[in-house]
Amino acid sequence: MLRLVDVHSAYGATPILFGVSLAVQDGETVALLGRNGMGKTTLLKTIMGFLRPTRGQIEFQGQDLTRLTPHEVAQLGVGYVPENRRIFPGLTVRENLELGLSAVKRRTRGLSAERLQQVFEHFPILKARLNQLGKTLSGGEQQMLAIARVMMAGAKLILMDEPTQGLAPTLVHHIREMVAELRRLGVTIFLVEQNARMALNVCDRGYIMEKGLIVFEGSSRALRESPVTREKLGV
Repeated sequence: MLRLVDVHSAYGATPILFGVSLAVQDGETVALLGRNGMGKTTLLKTIMGFLRPTRGQIEFQGQDLTRLTPHEVAQLGVGYVPENRRIFPGLTVRENLELGLSAVKRRTRGLSAERLQQVFEHFPILKARLNQLGKTLSGGEQQMLAIARVMMAGAKLILMDEPTQGLAPTLVHHIREMVAELRRLGVTIFLVEQNARMALNVCDRGYIMEKGLIVFEGSSRALRESPVTREKLGV
């Protein structure tokens, strides 16, 4: 579903990615692990079109993404749940969800109602909070809303950036269950996460990034058992 070949990326004259190659298959949940400042968020922003790669190729379902804008990438079916959630605090839950439909070219009332019903099946708390402002939600509820917003867009692939960041341990468990549920639904997920233990419990495979390079890859079991994981991540 997603394929990167020798991708380089930079902020101005400062290079961040130095030839990243990886793949995510349809229906997989794949983790990208690494310490802070290693280029993980930069990689997601490059896939989404917020940054143009300076070299290399990015393909989604066989289509080249390297020259597309973020809204064009979203319209193809790539959803992005950014770090710190980035919901609209002054809009209601309903309004935040409806904004997810902006990535859908042919929007109808029927489609909106159908997508809302799917969201409520998986996140019933959002139905109870429908008319509340985003800023009144707890951190965990805001994360649910951010994930639900890309579900409203009908995303085939969801890029998640640090979904457990700043959350209490009980909420981390809840986010893990949400990711597991999306996996059971057949949604393809590319998960950037510092909480390696959580990520490897819900993912099929994983990559470890260090200083803009992929330094190790393998199944979740291989990553859990590898001394490389302990050396690079301290787990």
